[in-house]
Amino acid sequence: MSSRLLPVIAVSGPHGSRSRMTCTFRCGNACDHPEPNTSGNEHFHDLLARTIARRSVLGGAVTGSAAIVIGGLTSPAAATGTGSAPTRSQVDDLTFDPVAPNTRDNVVVPVGYDYDIVIGWGDQVERGAPKFDVYEQSAAAQAKQFGYNCDYVSVQRVPGKRGRFALVVNHEYTDEFLMFPEGRYSDNQVRRIAMMAHGMSVVEIERGDSEGTYQRVPLRRTTLNRRITVRTRFELTGPAAGDRRLKTSEDSTGTTVLGTLNNCAGGTTPWGTVLSGEENLNQYFEASNGLDPTYADSYARYGITGEPGRGWQRVDPRFDLSKEPHEPFRFGYIVELDPLDPSSTPKKRTMLGRFKHEGATIVLTEAGRVVAYSGDDERGDYMYKFVSRRRFRDGGSRADRRHNMRLLDEGTLYVARFRDEEQDPAPEYDGKGRWIPLCSDQESFVDGMSVADVLIDTRLAADTVSPTRMDRPEDVEVNPVNGRVYAALTNNSDRGTAYPTDEANPLDSSQIREEPGGPLVTTTGNRNGYVLEIVPKGGNHGSEKFRWRLMLVCGDPEAPETYFAGYPKDQVSPISCPDNVTFDGAGNLWISTDGNQLGSNDGMFAVPTRGTQRGKVLQFLTVPRGAETCGPLIARDGRTVFNAIQHPGEVDGASFENPASTWPHTRRYPIPSVIATHRVDGGRIGR
Repeated sequence: MSSRLLPVIAVSGPHGSRSRMTCTFRCGNACDHPEPNTSGNEHFHDLLARTIARRSVLGGAVTGSAAIVIGGLTSPAAATGTGSAPTRSQVDDLTFDPVAPNTRDNVVVPVGYDYDIVIGWGDQVERGAPKFDVYEQSAAAQAKQFGYNCDYVSVQRVPGKRGRFALVVNHEYTDEFLMFPEGRYSDNQVRRIAMMAHGMSVVEIERGDSEGTYQRVPLRRTTLNRRITVRTRFELTGPAAGDRRLKTSEDSTGTTVLGTLNNCAGGTTPWGTVLSGEENLNQYFEASNGLDPTYADSYARYGITGEPGRGWQRVDPRFDLSKEPHEPFRFGYIVELDPLDPSSTPKKRTMLGRFKHEGATIVLTEAGRVVAYSGDDERGDYMYKFVSRRRFRDGGSRADRRHNMRLLDEGTLYVARFRDEEQDPAPEYDGKGRWIPLCSDQESFVDGMSVADVLIDTRLAADTVSPTRMDRPEDVEVNPVNGRVYAALTNNSDRGTAYPTDEANPLDSSQIREEPGGPLVTTTGNRNGYVLEIVPKGGNHGSEKFRWRLMLVCGDPEAPETYFAGYPKDQVSPISCPDNVTFDGAGNLWISTDGNQLGSNDGMFAVPTRGTQRGKVLQFLTVPRGAETCGPLIARDGRTVFNAIQHPGEVDGASFENPASTWPHTRRYPIPSVIATHRVDGGRIGR
């Protein structure tokens, strides 16, 4: 019987507050396996330990060091649902009553706000989709219905239709324990349905009756709606397209692939397309009869073991590595989708490299070239950027659009190397860095590797040029107001066992001890994460040089290692495990979290990046029990916050029959859904 199809694998290492279910279904328990990066390249903790030592000599200037303790600490509210929160105040255009930490099975928003469900798992997307019935699911129906575990959210205006928008949403992964009633479906039925619940959805929405609200356009009135699944045809583009490693028995050209998998965050381009990052590709492939030794190094670097997992190879042989050893090389890219053309073929842009993409954020250089920032969401892996060869055309002609649609196929791919500020005692920055070129579309800069080698085995190529290993670099976004880059480094559950702690890899205060004459060390892991602020040289995103500072060291404000850009710690909301970021029109940083370690549900937070309130973290909302806060997106008019509420109720021991959450409380089981939060009076969010 199917609902127990995937076993909950025994966990041998720390998983923080994430459930074992989440770790199993999302990434195949990546933290239980050795870190794939065995290059020996410098880790962020090494350079930051030197920074701490230097500051100690200089008298401990407060510049972002997690080793520096700011006085006046108070305990965060207990996560009981009734705890206190920071007081209401004016925060650089932000003014709302922060939400207290809590464990309620609901979305909790500030006083004066409300939220609506825009769309949820099983809702009809394409014409012909049946009304969802959890007891009568089928692969054919799911291919036309809204998929499971919504993540990235993009909203694009529909030209010529006032008040109409194309909502684009990723569907990262499935949890068969929560999706299927026990004994109702066969194992292979479950596999086929779950496969179709992956991918993406395009749904036309329109403004509601009240300011800041949105609703789905009825199917009879739209032609834009579309589901992207594991059976949707994609075109592989860029220099790696056609390489022998991209050819399979179904595709002898190496230019066409079916489907997209484990889509996490994304990005939106200036020419109106949506980007989506393929992340934990390794967990979908198994080997019925051993692995091809030709690709042993590549498989190992990407965590591909061939071990039992989802069992998809039983219903689709392309997921059997023993039969199709090239199939995993066709995943792990940035996908580009035109949401306004439902007949278009989505692209996989090989020029942006192959790794566990969290997403891709687009910004233009001073010269008009396109830059795409992306993080490789794995312990000890790298941050990347791509700079296009050609310039963006800001015109509305078909020729301009055709030109822009090729921008991500030609350019240069870089990987980041961070350094501490050894020679400069000024407290303005923690360090400097450089983007190291890996290849252009015409030339490889890695000895012994072709352009296609670099783009298909990007991790192996990057290992050779000494970039800096990071703690799960996730979302990397550009602030549209100050032009700085903000990177969320969620956590590293091995921190302290494999690495010592340091300024940028802090831990809970109970885990810290101080070595005479040296940096702080620990015996457990970096649980709460941090946010980096990166300043390109001259403000030009095309530059190969940058400076960086540690803006936030997340965690309990009472803990000595936490830091909030120098803001008094007794006036901030506790925050843990930053995952994705976005910005409002004033340049305030909005952070969603995944895996809160402080006893509260996950949530969304607002943080000013300038002025006297810089660093003042205020919690805007919390999500239901077991859920992760995804999205996030603030509408252009500033009156709506979109969030994807992913895996509500994903708590160890939960099942369809015994749910840990029933949010949004329309059924007896949880439903991952996209929500739109707005002010009741129709005003701008946060103000």
